[in-house]
Amino acid sequence: MSAKPLLVELLTEELPPKALKRLGESFAASVVDGLRTRGLAAADVGHRTFCTPRRLAVRVDAVLSQAPERSVELKGPSLKVGLNAEGKPTQALLKWAEKQGASIDRLTQASDGKQECFWFRSTLPGESLAGAIDAVIAQAITRLPIPKVMEYQLADGRTSVSFVRPAHRLVALHGADVLPASALGLQAGRITAGHRFQGAASIELADAQGYVHQLEREGRVMPDFDTRRARIEAMLRERAAALGASLGDEASVAPLLDEVCALVEWPAVYAGEFEREFLQVPQECLILTMRTNQKYFPLFDASGRLLPSFLIVSNMDVEDPRFIVDGNQRVVRPRLADARFFFEQDKKTPLADRVPRLAAVVYHARLGTQAERVQRVRTIARAIAESLGANDAHADRAALLAKTDLLTGMVGEFPELQGIMGAYYARHDGEPGPVADAILEHYRPRFAGDDLPASETGTVLALADKLETLAGLFGIGQQPSGDRDPFALRRHALGVIRLLIEKQLALSLPWLVDRAFEAFGDRVGNARAELETFVFERLAGYLRERGYTAQEVAAVVDQRPADLAQVPARLEAVRAFSALPESAALAAANKRIGNILKKAGNVAGGEIQPALLSETAEKALHEEVAAIAPDVDGRIAAGDYTGALAAVARARSAVDAFFDAVMVMAEDPAVRANRLALLARLHHIMNRVADISKLSNA
Repeated sequence: MSAKPLLVELLTEELPPKALKRLGESFAASVVDGLRTRGLAAADVGHRTFCTPRRLAVRVDAVLSQAPERSVELKGPSLKVGLNAEGKPTQALLKWAEKQGASIDRLTQASDGKQECFWFRSTLPGESLAGAIDAVIAQAITRLPIPKVMEYQLADGRTSVSFVRPAHRLVALHGADVLPASALGLQAGRITAGHRFQGAASIELADAQGYVHQLEREGRVMPDFDTRRARIEAMLRERAAALGASLGDEASVAPLLDEVCALVEWPAVYAGEFEREFLQVPQECLILTMRTNQKYFPLFDASGRLLPSFLIVSNMDVEDPRFIVDGNQRVVRPRLADARFFFEQDKKTPLADRVPRLAAVVYHARLGTQAERVQRVRTIARAIAESLGANDAHADRAALLAKTDLLTGMVGEFPELQGIMGAYYARHDGEPGPVADAILEHYRPRFAGDDLPASETGTVLALADKLETLAGLFGIGQQPSGDRDPFALRRHALGVIRLLIEKQLALSLPWLVDRAFEAFGDRVGNARAELETFVFERLAGYLRERGYTAQEVAAVVDQRPADLAQVPARLEAVRAFSALPESAALAAANKRIGNILKKAGNVAGGEIQPALLSETAEKALHEEVAAIAPDVDGRIAAGDYTGALAAVARARSAVDAFFDAVMVMAEDPAVRANRLALLARLHHIMNRVADISKLSNA
């Protein structure tokens, strides 16, 4: 039976742009899944997803009109239940066979892996596409990740339908044939519509295969999201280059491209301008209002400075775009004027004068106001600055002012600018440069891969701010659970980790956690242990993402090293140790020693008595331990973790000989305790850098 392409399209009112791509992908995947599970399409069948502001569609490459026959094998009662003592069918077997429509002589006997059972094998006809298409489409609609459902009435004025947006037409074509499908109160046909203003209002589709070509030719619609996005990007870059400009930060361009692609069906790009006087406003404000409110692409010069021009992605491709450009320029001016107004008004009140007003801003019902929070951050920041030898006066001043821009008009309008505007206003107020820089940087890193603070004071304040957040929320029992993390504490913990490791800060994690909880006094509970565990869990994930194996990470992180800045060096040492020929044997021996000591308990904690060492192998091991101990200590003190583990590797021969020749659990309690003490000393030395037993597969 030959297969033909299948097209399913829902024509709707304008769909939510931020959800469009997800809706399109979900609709297509669900249709394909429904066809596969019914045997109407192969498991590896190809398909193409289409989504525009007014349609969701999918074309599946090869779909059968009738699924192949399928064999089914049904298990019945066991022989014990199905046959009586005379070997005759019981009522249980007869009723089961009747339910299957089978006579007893058509049943077979076979084991199900546990016992002998009766089986009925039959062949069922495959499902038809015409009979299945309604269920396939209904399933695809039900599975859509709809952000908000709206209810509307059909043309009869009585029937109500719930969907993301009102649907007007349904297309279901198998090759050139219309399928008898219905969904959302619509009957399927072959009629779709083109561009709302520039395409044909009614397009009779010839067949499923020609969907894209016919929509583009007659409807001025590019139905494929990725194709449309690539076209928009090419036009934007071409136009920007022609103007001697660039689109700026690529990380900001990509999401805006996705959004404008979801707003147009036949894209065109035009250039607009605004008055140069607006450039007196911090460019971050202008960029944000253009991108966020207007969906424009600001243009930048070679040095990254904002130009008084922007690009518009329009859904209207016209020969003379003056009306479109003029309209957009008129719309953006009030937005830019608002930004200028906020900036000028905000500058009239110094940040320092805003500090008392933080007492009226609630931070958290159980953690007090922003003013109280600021005092806690100041306390933590001063302690960190003193420990690092940084300028504690700058750290204290930056902590005092860091949250005051939350009270400004600009940040009230654009919350994304918090910190950024604080830095501008601090410089305007004459605050020291390090203070302004720290206000700008203290939210960093805001997300995975974000830049870290560049300045010393910014680093101190960023660390203090994140620790205060973590300690406070852990202290009132607001830890993340499962997928829930409403306060982004995982991100804050990762920020602490990145600051300590990537900035190589010589600070102890337990010391930092203590300073953070001390800043709260008795306002919160003592969740120090829980917070430290949480940070180490995040640390393990951070390290695995950077290419370290689970064994390597466990060897270091399970030791809970206080100085996170040294963790990468320890990991590199573990990796180098793993490459040594002695590593496998020593890792296994370390694991064995750990098990012995665990079983022995407190007995293993005594001093080594050389006079009780009688066996040659234990004397040799004692000498080896005495020789490598100071070498390991010295190398660790110098930060040479690789050298320390290499020194440990020298003990392999002595360790092997000890276990070959010496009975650790000797009958004499004193000898046994002495040998356990020797192993305890060796175990301590072996694990100074990392728990190398984690590297053992034994």
